Formats: sequence, structure tokens, C-alpha cells
Amino acid sequence: MADTPQKPGHERPLSPHLSIYRWQVTMLASITHRATGVALAFGTLVLAWWLVSISNGPEGYERFMSVATTPLGVLVLFGFAWSLAFHLLNGIRHLAWDLGYGFNKVTATQTGSLVYVLSLVLAIGAFAFVWTGHAGYLQ
Repeated sequence: MADTPQKPGHERPLSPHLSIYRWQVTMLASITHRATGVALAFGTLVLAWWLVSISNGPEGYERFMSVATTPLGVLVLFGFAWSLAFHLLNGIRHLAWDLGYGFNKVTATQTGSLVYVLSLVLAIGAFAFVWTGHAGYLQ
């Protein structure tokens, strides 16, 4: 059926290519929300590794910490914290949409931008709280 020749003037419409779309905050927030969901799934594995390492005693915990304190480990932990903050805040935004609020184009753009800013503030704040020793990890 797909190979049926078309009559002249009756060409099938083509889907627009991504290059004709202008990137918007709401579009980027939607894509980021999905990506952070995937990142949280993988981050949960790191969290499970941390819990298992604690249950294995000081040697297991030291092994985890030797990886977690490397620059790559810190980046992964920060990425997990940011993904959690972003997914939470954008989920709240979606709940507001489910209730019928925030569909105005300007409001949707502003709340999308706000989610990015607040998620970074929350992630940096959480890291600062732990890094300065106020969370009880550094003694």
C-alpha cells in the first residue's frame, strides 16, 4: 500500500523536520523532564550501591567513598541532586497544569524558566549544606 503511486498534485504531506521548529523553554523543559526521569532511575542504582556499601561495614563504605569523592563521582552525585530537584519542581508545574493553571504562553515560559533556576538553587544549596559539614557527614 505504501508503494502505491500517487497522482500528480496529490502528494502526501511530509512531517516537518526538527530544524524548522524554534526551541522554546516549554519544549526544553519537557525534554529535560524525561531525561531527568531516566537519570533518576540510574541514580537510584547509585543510591542502592551506597546503601549496600554501608551495610557491608567500613571497608565497603570506604570503597564507595573512594569513587564518590572523585571529580566524576561528585559530578554524578550533583547530577542526581539536580535531576531530583528539577523533576520534583517540574512535576509540581505539571500538577498545576492538570488543575488548569499556567497554560498561558507567557506563564508557561516563565514557570519553565523558574524550574531551571530553582532546581539549580536547590541542588547547589544541598551540596553546599553537605560540603560545609552542616549535614553531619564531615566531622
